[in-house]
Amino acid sequence: METIMNLLQETALNHVTSSGVSGNGFGATREMSLRKLIWVVTRIHIQVEKYSSWGDVVEIDTWVAAAGKNGMRRDWVIRDYNTQKIITRATSTWVIMNRETRRLCKIPDEVREEVQPFYLNRVSISTEDTDSEKIEKLTDETAERIRSGLAPRWNDMDANQHVNNVKYIGWILESVPINILEDYNLTSMTLEYRRECTQSNVLESLTSMKPDGKDDQEGSSKLVVKNDKKGWECTHLLRMEADQAEIVRARSVWQYKQHRLII
Repeated sequence: METIMNLLQETALNHVTSSGVSGNGFGATREMSLRKLIWVVTRIHIQVEKYSSWGDVVEIDTWVAAAGKNGMRRDWVIRDYNTQKIITRATSTWVIMNRETRRLCKIPDEVREEVQPFYLNRVSISTEDTDSEKIEKLTDETAERIRSGLAPRWNDMDANQHVNNVKYIGWILESVPINILEDYNLTSMTLEYRRECTQSNVLESLTSMKPDGKDDQEGSSKLVVKNDKKGWECTHLLRMEADQAEIVRARSVWQYKQHRLII
């Protein structure tokens, strides 16, 4: 999933650069750069139909569209280059932030005029298939697993000296049970970004679990059955260790690796 996210991020930056509207090389348009504005992602949802194998070649399409009055949606599809079959779909929502005050703001008309010619009226994931449900906040009482002491490194930082969005995935998975990581495929993930994180912050990763498509069951993290084809749904939270301020809420869906059913 981290590799997929890195590819999506690189493709988005290539799209902005090749379109001729890039101002500072990090996704901002010229008018945004003049106003010290940057794009920030607030939510991303990824659906994986099939993971690539070593040696496979993929191609990635990306495009943008309006998301309400003051947001922008960016979608992606990843195809197997040889078969042209779509193996991953993703959609995200972006808003504009002032680089210095770190406050969100409306899209200026000048910026809107720059990006509107590139809007396409298409979606990678239909509305009914997009994970738009609220992600509940986990607490010490509702989380089944908590991993503390997660510290960002220098190479986890982005150009604005904040943790790169992709890095959060690895920390989220730190609190997922090892048998889930080994025996199940991560087929869907939704990330809801709530606060920035710097190198000086130390984080905690919280996870709760329930059988996918079923009601919560007490002690469900201990009920993993290796031939459960329905899989698991996890709720996650990354928070500051010092004051427990929320960084990222997330939801993931896991399906059993079918090849492990062979005796």
